[in-house]
Amino acid sequence: MAGKELPPFECRYQGWRLAGVDEVGRGPLIGDVVTAAVILDPNRPIEGLADSKKLTEKRRLRLYDEIVEKAASWSLGRCEPAEIDQLNIYQATMLAMKRAVDGLSIQPEYVLVDGNRCPKWTWPSEPVVKGDSRVAAISAASIIAKVTRDREMAALDQKYPGFGLAQHKGYPTPVHLEALARMGVTPEHRRSFRPVQEAIETVGFFRHERESESEELAYPTDLFENMV
Repeated sequence: MAGKELPPFECRYQGWRLAGVDEVGRGPLIGDVVTAAVILDPNRPIEGLADSKKLTEKRRLRLYDEIVEKAASWSLGRCEPAEIDQLNIYQATMLAMKRAVDGLSIQPEYVLVDGNRCPKWTWPSEPVVKGDSRVAAISAASIIAKVTRDREMAALDQKYPGFGLAQHKGYPTPVHLEALARMGVTPEHRRSFRPVQEAIETVGFFRHERESESEELAYPTDLFENMV
């Protein structure tokens, strides 16, 4: 059954220093959780802003470039896997959102956050359910965060071939779970997530990495460097 369409969002704040905040990457087993904060410039409107997940990749990339060029201010925040494992994914996401807003070059007067709750911070703010499709600034933040994280997954795919990270973006798909069971856990995986814990217990850590380390130890290049 299709979800009920929510009415247009009416914000109590009517100024232009309004920051929209969104996150990408709570569910994946690997990599950072990435957040973005965007303050749009009312004098430089951007057409076609929408929930990043509903856009084609081509359209999303075009909007990314336009947001970077036209926004009054934008900023990224993140928490790395070690922080996620220490804090839990919810607390890490809240911290990453705070970091994104902290990084804005323009101090916001009001902040709208996608979802049903806001971090504990000093800015006047409110959450907006399905905000990435109801508030332009949140839509812009969702695009910045998603494009950024997708690019990072493509880079990790080059570093750790065989996991399919460029395709599934680190989510626990059958392809990803099979690769974990076959090749082990990389340093970028979130060890507090159950499928990763199970892979550590049954397979261990990424084999190619272990073999590379063994080769480096077996054949040091500077063995005679300090010998006379």
